[in-house]
Amino acid sequence: MLELTVPSRYTPGPHELVTDDIYDNARKYPERVVVSRRSGEEWLPVTALGLADDVEAIAAGLVNAGIERGDRVALMSRTRYEWLLYDMAILSVGAVTVPIYETSSKDQVQWILEDSGAVAAVVETDEQQAMVESLRGSLPALRDLWRVEQDRFTLIEAGLSIGREPVAARRDTMGPEELATIVYTSGTTGRPKGCMLTHGNLLSMVHNVVDAEGIYERVFNERESTLLFLPLAHILARVIQLGAIHAGVRLGHTDMKNAVEDLKSYHPTVVLSVPRVFEKLFNSARHTAAAAGKAGVFDKAAGVATAYSEATDTGHKGAALRLEHAVFDRLVYRKVLAAMGGKVRWAVSGGAPLGSELGHVFRGMGINVLEGWGLTETSAGGTINLPDHQRVGSTGRPIPGCSIKIAADGEILMKGNHVFVGYWQNEEATAEVFDEDGWFRTGDVGHLDHDGYVFITDRKKDIIVTSAGKNVAPSMLEDRLRSHWLVSQALVVGDKRPYIGALLTLDQDAFVTWKSDVGKPAEADVPALLGDADLMGALQQAIDHANASVSQAEAIKRWNVLPRDFSIEGGEITPTMKVRRAAVAEMHATEIEKLYGPVSPPS
Repeated sequence: MLELTVPSRYTPGPHELVTDDIYDNARKYPERVVVSRRSGEEWLPVTALGLADDVEAIAAGLVNAGIERGDRVALMSRTRYEWLLYDMAILSVGAVTVPIYETSSKDQVQWILEDSGAVAAVVETDEQQAMVESLRGSLPALRDLWRVEQDRFTLIEAGLSIGREPVAARRDTMGPEELATIVYTSGTTGRPKGCMLTHGNLLSMVHNVVDAEGIYERVFNERESTLLFLPLAHILARVIQLGAIHAGVRLGHTDMKNAVEDLKSYHPTVVLSVPRVFEKLFNSARHTAAAAGKAGVFDKAAGVATAYSEATDTGHKGAALRLEHAVFDRLVYRKVLAAMGGKVRWAVSGGAPLGSELGHVFRGMGINVLEGWGLTETSAGGTINLPDHQRVGSTGRPIPGCSIKIAADGEILMKGNHVFVGYWQNEEATAEVFDEDGWFRTGDVGHLDHDGYVFITDRKKDIIVTSAGKNVAPSMLEDRLRSHWLVSQALVVGDKRPYIGALLTLDQDAFVTWKSDVGKPAEADVPALLGDADLMGALQQAIDHANASVSQAEAIKRWNVLPRDFSIEGGEITPTMKVRRAAVAEMHATEIEKLYGPVSPPS
């Protein structure tokens, strides 16, 4: 199959806005708890009426401060309740939210503020405030700088003098064609570009996904709860937040640093995550079992979970398999799921391919991971697996209102009302990503199977072509390398080289545990053990596991371990833990060259 269109279930009306759900919920269900806000050790309830009142109060303050329709307002903060308030307030007055990752460097912040022409910025910390203040001389458009907590009440007080009517008046004059946000790409290569998404883009995504078959009925509705811990500067987390508000899902906020503990106290029923979180959860559980001398039991349980999941697709769950599954549910699966609060039954994974191994294991254990796929330019989505229409290992079928087409070179093209209107002040870049028929070039390579499920092979620009002319997709190898509990990140290389090589980094928490397990000195750091036979032997298992999935020509022949992990601060990974391939290759060029030195690689 080369092309597929799924009919839309929703088209925005002439006066519909992203903020409508906030105010409609307050009117229809004023006492419904829609958010649980973290306060110390407690989760405090926020009703639909309370949320709308908080949003409208800040919005009035923005009007009083002179924020006009179309003005860009930057928002730099970790994921928290107030992020939601400011975003919805900005959109309520017809302004444009420009999110900035809390981990962004000074140069990145300057570029985004300067390129967007932001007239105001909302920041969270002293450090962020000092950073923006130091840039004021190069930002002539920037007029106001507010703090998330302190100035929230200042704005609310300022808004009292004009009342709420101006906010409603602004909303009455706007429609779905209004620009809602400029989201700067994470920039795995080059300078970030500002993706312009309208209210209509976001509405089309949210409504069509929530209205897709089985989503509202079984996954995302007023009986469910979710805890957001991915950065809200990322469009995927933001769309899930909008979807939760639309569907009535109780919403909580935390950040990656506190996610493990907060999942246990919040007890969500559905979570959004990126594959790396699922990888670490599984690897941690396996190592805990191994440390207790139960590695064999865990591996058997994982195998049964995989078989049970696969049997779900075929409909052939034999009595013996059902019995084994029931036994391991009590012995293993419930303990694994307890790390996510014990009530999670559905998860949404995006941002990168999850892989069929993890997908089957988690579904067999009791968490059905609905993998999806999209880009910032497509309002985070494009395809998704549905509760009753799922193919583990795929990214699902097109969402309602989306068309998918496979180009002659394998690139996946997309159309739909959720596809962005272009890059901010960059007509040349916009023209480059649309073909002559208006299809958006996603940059991902893959295929549609005969039932319309999309399978992603890799990023088009990341495909490795060896000097022998062999095309190698690095993501499959990297996914399998990261499935080893000691491995944090992996970069597979070999473009225009005679064979495939790899750079590995170690998970620091796992490394500490490994040293204790095998009797290495506790004070020994990674550089001190880079030649250690036990460590190299353990990592060779990861290499062997990766190589088992590919042909001999695609297998990793030589590999090396870097002395430190990749970091956001070092510019090697994005805030959603995707490797910046070009940056890593440049920073570690010497180590890559060593992989192709005079020593012959093993055959």
